[in-house]
Amino acid sequence: MSRITYVFKRIGKMDFARMKDTAAMLHKKTGKPTFWLLADMGKCALKYNAGYMDYKIAEMYRLNDAQRRTVITRGISNDIVRRMNDKAYWHFFDDKTQFNTAFSKWVQRDWIKSDDTLTQEALQAFLKDKDQMIYKPLEGSSGQGIAKYQKKDWKNIGVFREQLLEAGPGILEEVVIQHPEMARMCPTSVNTVRIATLLGDKQEGIVYAFLRIGNGRVMDNVDCGGMAARVDLASGTLLTVGADKQGNTYEKHPITGTPIIGFHIPFFEEAKQMCLEAMRVVPQVRFVAWDVAITADGPRFIEGNSFPSHAVPQFAAHYPDGIGILPEFKKFIDL
Repeated sequence: MSRITYVFKRIGKMDFARMKDTAAMLHKKTGKPTFWLLADMGKCALKYNAGYMDYKIAEMYRLNDAQRRTVITRGISNDIVRRMNDKAYWHFFDDKTQFNTAFSKWVQRDWIKSDDTLTQEALQAFLKDKDQMIYKPLEGSSGQGIAKYQKKDWKNIGVFREQLLEAGPGILEEVVIQHPEMARMCPTSVNTVRIATLLGDKQEGIVYAFLRIGNGRVMDNVDCGGMAARVDLASGTLLTVGADKQGNTYEKHPITGTPIIGFHIPFFEEAKQMCLEAMRVVPQVRFVAWDVAITADGPRFIEGNSFPSHAVPQFAAHYPDGIGILPEFKKFIDL
């Protein structure tokens, strides 16, 4: 593709309305002229394959060109996924029943598929002696459609089954009880460690890890109001403040008051080893972001992502010197 063709293709994909709204918001935040912000946003789209959310979240308006080249933008992230992950094998991660089956060694919880083949009798037998359950859509991301149920909710099993069927195909699984130390950070959600592995051409292993922290809701996902902090791969200790998608930063958890920087994740070494072993189960999917819960008995998989979100690894608060995470990827693959 010629440079001119590429430029016109990128311009055609730009969402100018969203860009204008983002520039207006950043003008209020930074005082920079809206026209300058729009022009700079367009430059970053063409030169660094950055979307308007990349520009906002990574605070590219405050970075020089050398720093901007270290940001993992949407375009770069999508290219890594296309190169590393054979789409014919995504179903092992995108379908939650297939994930739980393929990685059952590390999931270690009861679950049942919830669709029109689920009988009232089977559901009744599955729920026997259980106190709370989580429903998840069969496919989906960003915590959308997830619901938590208590024993009182299935007092009438027929009504409960109909409620599940109305929610669409999914899985019903046991609630993960997190380690008391993880609950000390935020008790309302299971605070998962996102660990990204890469079977690269230069190197194989873990690229990054972030602790995703809830902020009062059932989910820890940043699209559901949660925050994230970067984890030191050697020690399992949080290196940075918590940051959310709106640009807010937290030295302490706003609800529990637990300090974020310096917080140590239990069983982190075991979590790393689990991911390093699991990354070879489906080697055709070479770049995976694993969501790991830490329980009192060790790490457990919640899910694996064959198309990892690049939002968390580019939050500006995680890179106070302006040098982003792309150099870490370059240790594994050529970019």
